[in-house]
Amino acid sequence: MSVIIALAALALLMLAAYRGYSVILFAPIAALGAVLLTDPSAVAPAFTGVFMEKMVGFIKLYFPVFLLGAVFGKLIELSGFSRSIVAAAISLLGTRQAMLVIVLVCGLLTYGGVSLFVVVFAVYPFAAEMFRQSNIPKRLIPATIALGAFSFTMDALPGTPQIQNIIPSTFFNTTAWAAPWLGLIGSIFVVCAGMLFLQRQRNKAQRAGEGYGSDLRNEPETAEDIRLPNPWIALSPLLAVGIMNLLFTHWIPQWYGKTHSLALPGMSVPVTTEIAKLTAIWAVQAALLIGILMVLAFGFTAIRSKLAEGSKSAVSGALLAAMNTASEYGFGAVIASLPGFLVLADWLKNIPNPLVNEAVTVTLLAGITGSASGGMSIALAAMSEQFISAANAANIPLEVLHRVAAMASGGMDTLPHNGAVITLLAVTGLTHREAYKDIFCITLIKTLAVFVVIGTFYATGIV
Repeated sequence: MSVIIALAALALLMLAAYRGYSVILFAPIAALGAVLLTDPSAVAPAFTGVFMEKMVGFIKLYFPVFLLGAVFGKLIELSGFSRSIVAAAISLLGTRQAMLVIVLVCGLLTYGGVSLFVVVFAVYPFAAEMFRQSNIPKRLIPATIALGAFSFTMDALPGTPQIQNIIPSTFFNTTAWAAPWLGLIGSIFVVCAGMLFLQRQRNKAQRAGEGYGSDLRNEPETAEDIRLPNPWIALSPLLAVGIMNLLFTHWIPQWYGKTHSLALPGMSVPVTTEIAKLTAIWAVQAALLIGILMVLAFGFTAIRSKLAEGSKSAVSGALLAAMNTASEYGFGAVIASLPGFLVLADWLKNIPNPLVNEAVTVTLLAGITGSASGGMSIALAAMSEQFISAANAANIPLEVLHRVAAMASGGMDTLPHNGAVITLLAVTGLTHREAYKDIFCITLIKTLAVFVVIGTFYATGIV
């Protein structure tokens, strides 16, 4: 019964998200409904001590990233930079390669360490402009961005600095470059299968006479009469964000050390900060500030008249995206604390093959919590010792465990209630009903890629 309660809460939230209801409202309703059916006396403590604690903690850490990412994306849009890069890309590659260009741009940014949420804000203006000029349905933009940002460069490509590729290293004593050949094979499979699917959807829409669309929401606002900048100048802020993010990731620990104690005159007690936990967040914030300043420096003339309204729009978008994702984070924390979740986690331990066991466990927990990193952290914290023992008994290198766990976390995590999916749809001005089916197909491809990698390892022994 406890398992049914946990799954019912998940189903309710997914249904609410798909039908267009606010996740900010329904995440606590679904989570606390499950608590009510489990232990009515725990509803108020669970709301304050678990849901709100996790929700506020997420906002505390990540809202500046959402805000700066939204401002950066809006300035890229208003300055005409997005239109300039799109025009150059189309003249160089033609309209047939529009989706591939967006996938590659997303991949470049995420592999450079830029947060997935920031990539959504930054790339959407380019994607909308390119899809409009290429007459590709706007409803395919979310799936295209998901393929570029939420898949191979998030967890499969060796060396990616995204958190989904870092978490397994703390459990298996590996590095971000673990199982490089398997990671490359998985990445190639995801890109090729994903592009074939997207191209098929584009051709299908074209045969049906479907174009970009009309009466759409949240469309980029680039004035038609502005003088477009040189595409290299327009591209420079994007490149700067990726490069400076890497540099600040290296510099910040050198500047502050392992911990930093802040003692200002008005403080009774110094504030001590563990730098390692905040390096990635500080690095991307600093990189985005530099990117914003570059766009303002190069495109202020075009931006000036719309800066006030544009900044308000960016702040509104950032608030909605951050609150949606934070609510999801709180929901996942409540569900993970219920007995039904623990029963399900224990049941998963019975799968005999260690790699299949790990893949199924991680991807299911990521799906239930709506978080790749959250689901993987829970799975590995509870079962990593079991995975390691089984792998040692079967002579499976721990690097393979690392790569399978990372890729599996990016499998079924992108269900309708996932925070990144909700943010992506909110930014693009689309609903689950309009665009989620294509995102889900990319999710299936990502999930299948994990088992392709497992099969490749058993067939060839390659790592």
